[in-house]
Amino acid sequence: MIEYIKGELTEVTPTQAVVEAAGVGYGINISLNTYTAIQTKKEVKLYIHEAIMTGGRDDSYTLYGFVNKQERELYRMLITVSGVGSNTARMILSAISPTELVNVISSGNERSLKSVKGIGLRTAQRIIVDLRDKMLASGLIADLQSSAAAAGMPVLSAEQNEVRDEAVGALTMLGFSPAPSQKVVVDILKAHPDMPVEQVIKQALKLIK
Repeated sequence: MIEYIKGELTEVTPTQAVVEAAGVGYGINISLNTYTAIQTKKEVKLYIHEAIMTGGRDDSYTLYGFVNKQERELYRMLITVSGVGSNTARMILSAISPTELVNVISSGNERSLKSVKGIGLRTAQRIIVDLRDKMLASGLIADLQSSAAAAGMPVLSAEQNEVRDEAVGALTMLGFSPAPSQKVVVDILKAHPDMPVEQVIKQALKLIK
């Protein structure tokens, strides 16, 4: 079983990284969250989840990599939910950061989960029901919040998460990319926690590049 792969980052896209370790290049599927964290690095360490599919016409062996253990644990929790497969779990972690996802699930924010492509109301409800207690019991919430605080990252409230999602959705519809839009919106909410969504959007339009 592979715990992690550490080596030179030879190629990277928003969905895949190639890490060379001991002369072997490993193709590893990643989330947008992990891509953002590693895209400018030469050496990386990715925590691995191995997915082995057998019984079909062709067996498959796929590696999923995560920038830290907390993101990997979230991924493994997500794929235990009925109706959430590997690609859907990765899509969720690409649309919502691990800290924000924990906040979304612990607060029962169905709206934020439904904003992720491929997630309907029933699946969103199932994720919340199945994982809320598991996250509390595992200590994942405290771990992620401590990591976010140590890194100087804001931990948004449920109300701020809704404002963020609505603002990012509007900016995306206007043609801006989701990742930079989310960064600008989160920075605005950090500075102005009670700013209404329409003002957040107006402010973001002045700042986003």
